Amino acid sequence: MVSIPDLEHEKRPLSEAEAEIYVASVCFKTGPPGTVGVEIERIVHDPLDPRRAVPVAEVQAAAAQTESELPGSGVITYEPGGQLELSSACGVDLPSVIQAARADLAVIDRSIEDAGLSFSSVALDPSRPPVRTLDHPRYAAMEAHFDRSGPAGRTMMCSTASLQVCLDAGLSGTGTGSAVQRWQRLHQLAPVLVALFANSPFRYGSPSGWQSTRQAVWLKTDPSRTSPVPVSDDPPTAWARYALDATVLCIPASHGSWEAPRGLTMRGWLRGQGPRPVTRKDLDYHLSTLFPFIRPRGFLEIRVIDAQAGSDWEAVAAMTTALVDDQRAADIAAEACAPVAALPDPMTVAARDGLADPVLAAAGLVCAEAALGAMERLHVDAGTRSRVEGFLENHTARGRSPADQRIEDWRRTGRFSGLVQRKERIR
Repeated sequence: MVSIPDLEHEKRPLSEAEAEIYVASVCFKTGPPGTVGVEIERIVHDPLDPRRAVPVAEVQAAAAQTESELPGSGVITYEPGGQLELSSACGVDLPSVIQAARADLAVIDRSIEDAGLSFSSVALDPSRPPVRTLDHPRYAAMEAHFDRSGPAGRTMMCSTASLQVCLDAGLSGTGTGSAVQRWQRLHQLAPVLVALFANSPFRYGSPSGWQSTRQAVWLKTDPSRTSPVPVSDDPPTAWARYALDATVLCIPASHGSWEAPRGLTMRGWLRGQGPRPVTRKDLDYHLSTLFPFIRPRGFLEIRVIDAQAGSDWEAVAAMTTALVDDQRAADIAAEACAPVAALPDPMTVAARDGLADPVLAAAGLVCAEAALGAMERLHVDAGTRSRVEGFLENHTARGRSPADQRIEDWRRTGRFSGLVQRKERIR
């Protein structure tokens, strides 16, 4: 049996067999579910000039004092197009992570507003072209890699924002609450999450014809790293094979370009086709450049949900967590989502049609009601429960996603909601 590489020897060359064992072992860590995390990404605008690309440096300056003063202990990072992302501290349960993220966002919101900037209410920039303003060799190499196959990758990097919910992998074995069951059910649930929470209906200044244009962009971006991991009874092995078969996005270097040889996969690199032998550090970095629907990182990172307007992130994060972590709600959702698999390309249908598709509408309503029923069992406070109730009443129960409200606002006012110009910049 091939042993896993010693953690003290990150620079030792890896064999292909060692790499597969390593990936399978570190990305699925089983145990009782409970801990929760959220990653809240937002597009930044200048309300005085909504067409202006706001550079990363300007967003960083706006949030500079905030970063060391976040009361909930979250971490702020920045995406290539100037998007700001708050990664919450890991919470022991849903109520604690919501409370911490609420507190952090209140501070961040004030800092951004004081700098005369604002956050978009949608998950894909409605009118500005994608412009990379983060000067880092990783993103330069990423841009070059994606540009070879069209504009989707650059748009994904610079113009999109998501809400990611991170949950424990689950128990060992194959029974109720197991990592295998949770992995399989999450992939079944993913199109319903896209439809329920679609919030990016614009592109190039008008409706795009998609409820989640953000997800449509992701579906067109390098499928070797963004398509779903094949669902099986052995998720760790499936993930390891997926990771090794993905193209290498970039190769970190002490100086010069990070661009990888065109068409090089991690498996090919391990077999000697790259510029030098692969180390465990190289493999770890490669894993950070993979973006499937559900990404295993020791926990499960759900990556299919559009960024939400204002405090709607709270309802969406709570509903998603309930549909996975609350066993009663998860069982109801699994039954409700089964018919979705019969749709032709369920993820595309979900991104394009949202809850206008009757199969997704039926599944979505059952899931939303099951999630609401789980709020008391998950011990959320009255504020979270009220937001979940409001989301269901305003959107799901009416067969609508947030995208429908954004389009309605645009048709009524001629403006993209959240981008109304201010008369003067706040100082």
